[in-house]
Formats: sequence, C-alpha cells, structure tokens
Amino acid sequence: MVQPPVADLKPEALPNSDLPATGLPGAPSLPPPVQHQGASSVIRGAFTDAIVSGLLTGLLLLPLVGFRATESGSGPLGLTYRFGLVAVFAGIVAVLRLVLNLTVWRRGRKVKVGEGSSAFATLALKAAPALRPAFFSFAIAYPFLAILLSGGLSPSRYWVDLGIYVLTYVMLGWGLNIVVGLAGLLDLGYVAFYAVGAYTFALLSTSVPVNDFFAGHLGEGFWSAWSFWLCLPVSGLLAAFWGVILGFPVLRLRGDYLAIVTLAFGEIIRLVLINWVSLTNGGAGISSIPPISFFGVPFNATDEGFAAKYGLDFDSMHRIIFLYFVILALAALTALVTIRLRQMPVGRAWEALREDEIACRSLGINTTLTKLTAFATGAMFGGFAGAFFAVRVRFVSPESFTFMESAVILAIVVLGGMGSQMGVAGAAILLIGGMEMLRNLSFLKADFLFGPDFDPSLYRMLIFGFAMVAVMVWRPRGIVSSRLPTIFLKERKAVSATLVKEGHG
Repeated sequence: MVQPPVADLKPEALPNSDLPATGLPGAPSLPPPVQHQGASSVIRGAFTDAIVSGLLTGLLLLPLVGFRATESGSGPLGLTYRFGLVAVFAGIVAVLRLVLNLTVWRRGRKVKVGEGSSAFATLALKAAPALRPAFFSFAIAYPFLAILLSGGLSPSRYWVDLGIYVLTYVMLGWGLNIVVGLAGLLDLGYVAFYAVGAYTFALLSTSVPVNDFFAGHLGEGFWSAWSFWLCLPVSGLLAAFWGVILGFPVLRLRGDYLAIVTLAFGEIIRLVLINWVSLTNGGAGISSIPPISFFGVPFNATDEGFAAKYGLDFDSMHRIIFLYFVILALAALTALVTIRLRQMPVGRAWEALREDEIACRSLGINTTLTKLTAFATGAMFGGFAGAFFAVRVRFVSPESFTFMESAVILAIVVLGGMGSQMGVAGAAILLIGGMEMLRNLSFLKADFLFGPDFDPSLYRMLIFGFAMVAVMVWRPRGIVSSRLPTIFLKERKAVSATLVKEGHG
C-alpha cells in the first residue's frame, strides 16, 4: 500500500506552531519581534542593579571609610571627611556589577560545557614540562637579578626579603595542598603546625641545658652554630606527630564539621602558647634565637666568619641571601616529595579519598591510615616552614600564628587550584607579593587621586576580598583548574576542569 506524499514542512515555514497562520480569515496577527526589547530590558536591568549596588556600597562605607578620626599634636581628636574615597569605591562596585550582569550573570546565558580538554588545558599540558623548570630557574636567579637591578647588595635587601616572604607562603601552600588539594580534607588550623615548628626550634635553640650539654661534649659554640640544622628535622617530626594527634579525633568527620574541628585545634594551640607562660613565655614570646649559620660557619665580621673564610668583604646581606636559598631548597623539597608521593599508592589513595570516601572504602583502602598520612605529611612541611620562620625573624610570639594566617594559606590553595602545584605557587606570588607591592604605589598619594594621607597598604584585605570574589566568579575551580593524571594509558591527557573536584570537603 503506497502512502500519500507528505508535505515538506520546513521550520521556517512555521514561525510559531501554537498560533494560527496569518492571512487566514479570523486569524489574529502575530506581534512584532521582541528581541530588541529583550536586549534593552537586560541592559536596563543591569544598569539599575549596578546603580543600586553602588548606592548600597556608598551607604555602607560612608560611616566606615567616609569619616576618619585624626589626632593632632596637641588637642582633641579631629574628624576628617573622605567622601571622595567612598565615591570611588562605590563607582568601582557599580562598574564591576554592571560588567558581571552583562557577561557572566546575564539572563539566558548558555554555559557551554565541554566533554574533553579545553584549549587552555591543552596549552597547559604542553607548557607543563617547561613551566616548573622555568619557575625554579627564575627563583634561583632572583637574588642575583635583584642585586643587579638594585645596584648592590644593600639596596637589594627589600627585594630579597620579599622573595623570602613569598617563598615561605609557597612552601606553606604546597604543604596544605597535600591535605586539602590531594586528600580533600578541609583544614582551617594549618597554622597550628606552623606554630609547633617555630616554637620547637625556638625552645630547643634557646634551651640552656641543651646548650650546656653540647658545650661540654662538642665545644662552646657548637649549639649556636648548628642549632638550626639539628632542630629542623626535629621540628618537622614533632609537627607531624601533632598532625597525627589531630587526625585521630576527626577520622569520621568531613566537610564543615572537619573545618570546625581543625579551626578549634588551631585556636587551642594558640591559647596554649599564650597561657603556658613557664614554657613559652606567654604573650611576650621567645627572643634571642641563634641566627642561621653556613653549616657551622657564622655570618659575622670575625676572622672565623663566612666573609673572612671565603675572602669576601663583610656584609649582612650574605645571611639574607643564604636564608633565601634555604627556603628555596625547602620549598623544592616540598614540591619534589609531593610529586613523588602523588605517583605512589599513598598519593593515589589520597586522591581516591578526595573524590569519594565510600568508593575508597569499597576498594579496600584503609581510610584511617590514608587520612593520618595526609595530616602528618602536610603538618611536617608546616613544621619545617615554622622552624625557618623562627630562624629568620629570631623571635616568635603567639601573635604570629593567628587564624588569619590559616585563612590566607587556604585561600592560596583554593584560588591557585586544589591539587595544582604551579597554581598554588602562582596564587602565592599574586596574593602575597602583589599585596606587598601596594606599599610601592606612591602615585596614589597624588593630590588629584587620594591625597598625601592615603595609605594603600591599609586596603590590602579589601583588595584581597575583591580578588577572591573575581576568581570564584570567573574560575571557581582555581587559576589552574585542569590536572595532569598520575596514571594514564598510552597518552597523557589533562583532566578537564568539569571533572575536577570543586572543594566541597
């Protein structure tokens, strides 16, 4: 039986199948296209939202920023008005809100989700073999470049100190990346291990009985010259021990509950350091910590010092440059150990635990041991960094180990990309080095901008918050969202950002 031919109905022939065709008797006429009206309504709504956001920001900052109490040399407090600064902040919020409403937050915007690797991930995969050597090559050459561009050893002091400061947070970020990025255990008390390492070295290096013991057996100046090198592994091991102590009570906790317990652990350590006055000297801290030596050779102006022994003119910058290379070596050790552990069964167990703990248990993985090894390994590198902090500053106090330090380190890991070493290093450079560079923005004190009384460093946390919001909006999985798998079949391909853990704990 032959079926009758079916009319070829094209989509353009039926502009709206729910309405009758025009031109027929009694058929209503179609309304004109409204695409331009929809676009205009979106723009109008975006401008309205931006203006409202700017006004709310201005009203909120008016009592906080608009009025400033100033103290003269003699007399009562005066009130300074900074309405222009409030207007600038409100304008910035309004502009950013408008841009977001027209781009990322636009109604009807279709988010394209790719199944494979994106172009950025492919480019990152190709550049990855050369990126890590380039980073460490620049880090090695950095102090020499600072000396060359500054015009001498003494003028380069600020830049070398800045490099030490940044590398310390790079190392801390890599240590916390083991716990948060690889094992998926949200830790808000990482600064506790940092404090344990610092106080371990401070207490041992300034201990009179320990000094007398080594003086009686190995010489008078042995302990002051070798204290850092002998106490460094002890600080790391003791911090790892405290990491295991923290790990046991939280074996069954995940997510927010784990974050609360680790936060409490960090605060407990800080309060113990404040109140155990007989051991830690309380809030006064521990001072007179012996300085670092060049493997037993002190950095002083005597005939036995580093400069005299190697035929150099004495300069205090020799010790600073050596400190820079010590923290660079410790950071490189952290990176190397993390890479090797990630390729071993324990590293793959961390990543399995991060993705799904129930599936991890079903595979026969001992989750108890996996969590404890993650806490202990991350805490060990935090202890190393703490010992270095103590020998660099030569003074430790509980005020140096507040919750804000843990928050900054965690922000570095999250913004850089959990599990990505180069992403964490880049985030540390941007957040720590970038915020420190605000001190050099003297042009903002011009009369036509903010005036001579403006201090950019006071707005570090405000800019820090803006940076976090921006990264979370445009790249919620961090600066480096793709990952390189440790195990692959025939061809190594970057894991797409859509398959990378977002950090739900």
